[in-house]
Amino acid sequence: MDPKTNFRTQALARRGLVTAGEATAFAKRLAEIGAGLAAEYQAQTVSGFWPIKNEPSTLPLLETLSGRGIVTSLPVMVGRDQPLTFRAWRPGEPLAEVQMKIKEPPPEAPEVLPDLLFVPLAAFDRQGGRLGYGAGYYDRTLAKLRALKTITAVGVAFGVQELLEIPQEPHDEPLDYVLTERNLIICRK
Repeated sequence: MDPKTNFRTQALARRGLVTAGEATAFAKRLAEIGAGLAAEYQAQTVSGFWPIKNEPSTLPLLETLSGRGIVTSLPVMVGRDQPLTFRAWRPGEPLAEVQMKIKEPPPEAPEVLPDLLFVPLAAFDRQGGRLGYGAGYYDRTLAKLRALKTITAVGVAFGVQELLEIPQEPHDEPLDYVLTERNLIICRK
């Protein structure tokens, strides 16, 4: 087993031990801290993600931001080995269920380019290293967006997903921050 696969498996197993109460409390904290980051960066468009399995939920954050007039969005898978796109979506609007029980805005929802992205992950380190689920969607997406404009990428994870160091490859895109139930970790150099 390669190191990244091993790290991913261990971190996801630890995340599986998080209780429902801890997850709910973190979703509230994420809404508060995330809204503060949106204000600090004067973000016009923010993306979250539809939580699958036992990922932290960005839905309360999107609800808070939408209520403040910020355009909120969710990622959309275009195809294997392609960057994600983002479509505007507010909590309560219709969604389509796609692979892995992920929910996405429907095709008629307008495409947007987020300024601030809240990103799912399997594991992270304090240097901004992010280990996703292995398909590279967010690495390609962050690279594409960073080539177009200034963005801020915030990894969303429970503290038990932290690793000392994640092996980095040339295509790996770093995070600017990681937000856990305990800390907002600044990763930018």
